[in-house]
Amino acid sequence: MLSILIPTYNYNISALVEEVYAQTKQLSVDFEILCYDDGSTDKNIITANKEINNLENAQYLILEKNIGRSAIRNLLAKEAKNEWLLFLDADVLPKESNFIATYLQAITKASQVIYGGILYTKKKPDDDHLLRWTYGKKREALATKKRNENIYLSFLTLNFLIRKDVFNVVSFDEDIPNLRHEDTLFSYHLKLNKIKVEHIENPTYHLGLEKSSLFLKKSIESVDALHLFLKQNLIPKNYTLITRVFFSIKRLKLPFLFAFIYRTFKGSFEKNLLSKKPSLYLFDLYRLSYLCYLHI
Repeated sequence: MLSILIPTYNYNISALVEEVYAQTKQLSVDFEILCYDDGSTDKNIITANKEINNLENAQYLILEKNIGRSAIRNLLAKEAKNEWLLFLDADVLPKESNFIATYLQAITKASQVIYGGILYTKKKPDDDHLLRWTYGKKREALATKKRNENIYLSFLTLNFLIRKDVFNVVSFDEDIPNLRHEDTLFSYHLKLNKIKVEHIENPTYHLGLEKSSLFLKKSIESVDALHLFLKQNLIPKNYTLITRVFFSIKRLKLPFLFAFIYRTFKGSFEKNLLSKKPSLYLFDLYRLSYLCYLHI
């Protein structure tokens, strides 16, 4: 019936596994929990995660080498034995005690992919984690009604249910560099193959907030990934908001102006984004101007 798949790297997933195990065990359904570790180096975390192997139908397996986010998800899906695959990122935790039941109750004969959503805690984190928290609350923690306005782009891969035969059609692209935006490419493949994505209210909390400096670095890597996708025609020009705006700028022959803005104000952008009051407007301009900078 259900395979719960959790890729992890240097993250203690004990609490997550214990929660989904307890919930699933109560439902009297066939299930397995596969936790694949992508070559972690923290021995204390590895020791804690090995306790997962003491649970019935649960496995914690450490890969010999790091294979990347796309490859490890594909490996988990390949080795899963059940019809439905529930992908959970290592740093999430279900909001509700009926999280698993809600997913199973949402399945119909027509279901292919079901996305439950993501939440962030109301309590502000430390100052040096504010950018990730602010971005997540404003841009990712969307109610079902809002997500249904753009069912593919509002889909994130940290908490979703997918039928195994559907995943075999789309899977994650292992040919792209291990940068970011593999979820964007995955969602585009869903759209391209006309696979139905259902949005429901069944969120997990995203607990693993990176420091603002690391999130900023990852955000720039995401722009690098989008730039690569466009060069290789992996996504259409109008698929994401930032690429739509970029090509409008390009039509107006203004990329040089925005590249100049990036070179001139890069330090000022970063000073604000690493501050106690990060501006998402500046965050967007920072990324957009960097994409223009890559283009020239």
